Amino acid sequence: RSSWLLLAPLLTPPVPVITAPPCSLCSEGAHRFQWIRNLVPEFGISSSHVKVLSSPAEFYELLKVQIKTAKQRVVMASLYLGTGLLEQELVDCLEETLEKSLQAKGSSNLRVSILLDYTRGSRGRKNSRTMLIPLLQRFPEQVRVSLFHTPNLRGLLRLLIPERFNETIGLQHIKVYLFDDNVILSGANLSDLYFTNRQDRYVLLQDSPEIADFFTELVDAIGDVSLQLQQDDTVQMMEGMVHPYQGDKTAYCEIANRRVMDVINSARTRQELLHAKTFHSSQQGSSSLSQQGSRASGGLKPEPDTWIYPLIQMKPFGIQIDEMVTETLLTEAERDARIYLTTGYFNLTQAYMDLILGTRAEYRILLASPEVNGFFGAKGVAGAIPAAYVYIEHQFYSEVCYLHQQERVQLQEYSRAGWTFHAKGLWLYLAGSDLPCLTLIGSPNFGYRSVHRDLEAQVAIVTENKALQQQLHQEQEQLYLCSGVVSSSTFEQPNRYVKLWVKLVTPLIKNFF
Repeated sequence: RSSWLLLAPLLTPPVPVITAPPCSLCSEGAHRFQWIRNLVPEFGISSSHVKVLSSPAEFYELLKVQIKTAKQRVVMASLYLGTGLLEQELVDCLEETLEKSLQAKGSSNLRVSILLDYTRGSRGRKNSRTMLIPLLQRFPEQVRVSLFHTPNLRGLLRLLIPERFNETIGLQHIKVYLFDDNVILSGANLSDLYFTNRQDRYVLLQDSPEIADFFTELVDAIGDVSLQLQQDDTVQMMEGMVHPYQGDKTAYCEIANRRVMDVINSARTRQELLHAKTFHSSQQGSSSLSQQGSRASGGLKPEPDTWIYPLIQMKPFGIQIDEMVTETLLTEAERDARIYLTTGYFNLTQAYMDLILGTRAEYRILLASPEVNGFFGAKGVAGAIPAAYVYIEHQFYSEVCYLHQQERVQLQEYSRAGWTFHAKGLWLYLAGSDLPCLTLIGSPNFGYRSVHRDLEAQVAIVTENKALQQQLHQEQEQLYLCSGVVSSSTFEQPNRYVKLWVKLVTPLIKNFF
């Protein structure tokens, strides 16, 4: 994420002990995961509303189509917006849609809200801010651009750490792209590489107003505690809000925690009431309540066979829901279950590594080969980052071999000429099943940064529908087909040589990348 990661300040806080939630997996089908709704809202939808995308080009074209057809809201949360021609085309699409909205009604109902990271979005003279300022200037009543600044970058640390270094302290890393009632969840940023030859994952949830409302409220909550971009390229906080790096850190984090947890808890309460009403209605032999949501479109709302659980991780604010759910999934996966786990940056937390090595399920872990790492071939210190990941991978593989777990825990490296690899997530296959019933998709990489430093969000998608399970299975297979199995001979290849200084430095700074 930064070309200066290996020179990050050596300020590693102690790793806290996390206790898994007091819940376990039940024994009946997909519903064994309903314990997750004790922590977050549960959204029941039809599998026909879920579409799995496979390519960056498909993702980019979908973004443009969705922007052009939006009538009420566009909400986009990303690490940053790039500055190339493809990114400018997205901005142009936003401008055209806003203009059409004004012409159609005189006063538009369309609102555009964009959430980016302050440090990454401010890098360089031409940056995310300068790309978006024309929209703010032309449509000041309709466009909001929020720039999240981590509260951990403050005081002398903020003064002394130059641009790019500062991104190692903490980032806004959530990736959600929302248009009216359609939601795209991904790990991809708004940058030309992610639209062309950087492999990621993308899921479209269509006609899902409750899910769209949730993520709109979540982005609004983070936006409220972020710096607001002004038309003259300055930034300011909302009136009455504690400043993230000038104000009291504890007070700021408490307010941020309260804002985000209010979104989670209020949505959870709404969904529980909906479940209760639907259950009561079905007990009376009526399905009228389950049909109300789609009467406007003239159709009956199908019974849900798929459940969406938003998992939020914001350790700076004391919110660790994603970590708790992920640890529980890894802990409770039964013998002969298969877990496919993929990450663009293989740097698992110690807790995740211990669970993988100490539990019963089979694991197939997909990671980037050095050649498809985003930093491969970079100049200077950044060019050593792929070697640091190779060193971490070799250490983990050695531990697998030491414990004689090579059959149960298998590493695979993604390799594709001319491409880089950024896909992350998890697919869970129950024992005896050839199809996954659960997937995790979103922004986390399962590493220290994702758990402890950055703002992250992903969703657990649980489905009983065979067609959707097949879609998810094909997605997994397509990614893993471009990989080779890691063995001891892998690390004997010349391109896996790791210099001594990289070996010495990596353990000290690996919690920053």
